[in-house]
Amino acid sequence: MKVVEHPSLLALNTFGIAAHARLMVEVENEEDVLSLPRFDAAQDFVLGGGSNVLFVSDVPGTVLLNRISGIEVIAQDGQQALVEVGAGEIWHGLVTWSQRQGLYGLENLALIPGLAGAAPMQNIGAYGVELASLLDSVTAWDWQTASWAVLDREQCCLGYRDSLFKSVQVGRYFITSIRLRLQKKFSAQLHYPGLEEELHGAGIRQPTAADVCAAVIRLRQRKLPDPAVAGNAGSFFKNPLLGQDRFEILRGEFPTLPAWPMDHQRVKVSAAWMVEQCGLKGYRHNGAAVSRRHALVLLNRHRASGLDIWQLARHVQREVQLRFGIMLEPEPRIYLQSDSAG
Repeated sequence: MKVVEHPSLLALNTFGIAAHARLMVEVENEEDVLSLPRFDAAQDFVLGGGSNVLFVSDVPGTVLLNRISGIEVIAQDGQQALVEVGAGEIWHGLVTWSQRQGLYGLENLALIPGLAGAAPMQNIGAYGVELASLLDSVTAWDWQTASWAVLDREQCCLGYRDSLFKSVQVGRYFITSIRLRLQKKFSAQLHYPGLEEELHGAGIRQPTAADVCAAVIRLRQRKLPDPAVAGNAGSFFKNPLLGQDRFEILRGEFPTLPAWPMDHQRVKVSAAWMVEQCGLKGYRHNGAAVSRRHALVLLNRHRASGLDIWQLARHVQREVQLRFGIMLEPEPRIYLQSDSAG
């Protein structure tokens, strides 16, 4: 377990925000977890790959860096394998590992930044697949009871970019590993239109797992800017989920609003389309900007502070709410001390 006093978090978040903490502890195994002082959600922060967080302020307490590694098949039969993954494993590395092992299901989730431990927090999803369809369980240290907990998929309360860990029991659990059920026979998930079009454009009608993975990577690289060039956290806002009645009213006023039915009661509508309709593509605030390529991506163009980016996000929220009556919700975790709101 490595301890650093007054660390810079600049290289530990993909927005490239120059935040600091009082202390940083690198947690490398479950034994390290038992040595940690009690977690204070008001002062401390758990950090993985830093790809889904915006530091609007410094962290007055301790940053826990999750670096628990390891990938292992712990059970299998003729159809599937149960894989245990350390929370500190790089997610895309897990995707490529699974393909080498002949285990399938993660192809559509290729190139999602971050670590495995963050996957259930966010219920990551892309191109028609969500983690919820693959997750078996999560192992975590429960700060509240000072004991280990194993939570199955239902207990994790996975929703659209949401979970127990993100919105219900924030700061209660320190995730150390996750278990996934992967398939031994590949079945392409192509119900996301853009993915099927990408494959057909490459002349592929019966794709392999490698074909799907490569197509997803191409799509992500075209749509999302490289954080090494312009700091960002991918899509900053969630696509809103509306009740059927409210959607019908909105669609009556805006007939071209892109939408996708989620079930008989809810419809997901395009946040990117609404931001574009507000004329905000390319809009700048100090060193922060809305991407011209993808309206949901906020960029650190020129040494923006976390507050610059947050103020830009708030401006986008206000404009969309004024025009459409919808308050967009951020996808990243926002670390914000109350005296830093601006």
